[in-house]
Amino acid sequence: MALKHIGYRVIQNVLRLTSYFMSFRPPELLEGPGSVKRLPALIKEKGFSKVLVVTDKGLRAAGLPDGLLAGLDETGIGRVLYDGVQPNPTIGNIEEALSLFVREGCQAVVAFGGGSPMDCAKACAARAANPRRTVRRMRGLLRAGRKPKPLFAVPTTAGTGSEGTVAAVIADPETHEKYSISDPKIMPRWAVLDPELTLGLPPNITSTTGLDALTHAVEAYVGRSNTAGTRAMAEEAVRLVFANLQAAYKDGRNLAARTAMLRASFCAGSAFTRAYVGYVHAIAHQLGGLYGIPHGLANAVILPYVLDFYGNAVAAPLARLAEEAGVGSAGMDEESRARAFTAAVRDLSRRLSIPERMDGVREEDIPLIVRRALAEAHPLYPVPKFMDAADCEAVVRRVAGK
Repeated sequence: MALKHIGYRVIQNVLRLTSYFMSFRPPELLEGPGSVKRLPALIKEKGFSKVLVVTDKGLRAAGLPDGLLAGLDETGIGRVLYDGVQPNPTIGNIEEALSLFVREGCQAVVAFGGGSPMDCAKACAARAANPRRTVRRMRGLLRAGRKPKPLFAVPTTAGTGSEGTVAAVIADPETHEKYSISDPKIMPRWAVLDPELTLGLPPNITSTTGLDALTHAVEAYVGRSNTAGTRAMAEEAVRLVFANLQAAYKDGRNLAARTAMLRASFCAGSAFTRAYVGYVHAIAHQLGGLYGIPHGLANAVILPYVLDFYGNAVAAPLARLAEEAGVGSAGMDEESRARAFTAAVRDLSRRLSIPERMDGVREEDIPLIVRRALAEAHPLYPVPKFMDAADCEAVVRRVAGK
């Protein structure tokens, strides 16, 4: 192992030990069909009289937040709507939401939507409590400042698990980068897992967000910062994804499958928020920042190529996940079961119409993608096997079909 890699492991081990003394308090949950209808009463019970609702224009046009907004009105809670969140939320989105929060005298934030509204709302709540700390200053680990304003999270997709994570991913349009704000303080204090909000999602959104959840679970599970709790959460997520994602993809009105996928997403998010992610995310963030590729789609395409790179370094954990996924057989040795799991990931992606390659990656951008991906991953991501620049370039080229 290279000397710098030894240094990375030292830092990762220190952070892993430190994490036992940090608060990873999970959000208080409202769960089950129709549970979003109980949110206004909860907001009132917690003493808030005016909230900022953060969502996007697509959800607003579809009328998905209407029931919540009506419930807030009926409960006597003032509400201000910000629906300008872009698919990869920008610093500008956060500042616009913050301006509304301050100008209208809001006391708490409600995130309504997929990962983009969630991440925008998290950063807005943090900025509202730290008006002199810019988004760029919050970049990285444990830099969110004072405790954010109270945050309620209502996911409408089953993928990011952002309602249970300590991270918010932000796009910087000036540098064309995506980066994380990672701090336990920004985890939502309350979350609503209502499968009715995910009914009828388009198949392509169902597939990419579901595979996003799978990626979170797998990267957390094969990394070097696991705990018994994160392993259990990741195993449950993998089991639920393989048992339910295709059913949700084929029938958007399948309430049981939608319920299971929301649970899978939450479990996967809870796993990676403490155990971290790895090179899949490091590369995916660069493709999202440069080309606007949806995060779930990028993760779905990249995951099997990174597992190929890890090889025997992840044979033991992938063999265990193969059992959770119901693939392979008892007579197989560990390496064969691990390969069966990676093959099952590829097969599931094909059945969900996920492309095997990512078109549009420009040759001249590959050095920048590699440099930024490794800068994101090192030294903090506790990956099972380190990449150097040549390794990362080889993976990026396979992803891009070059």
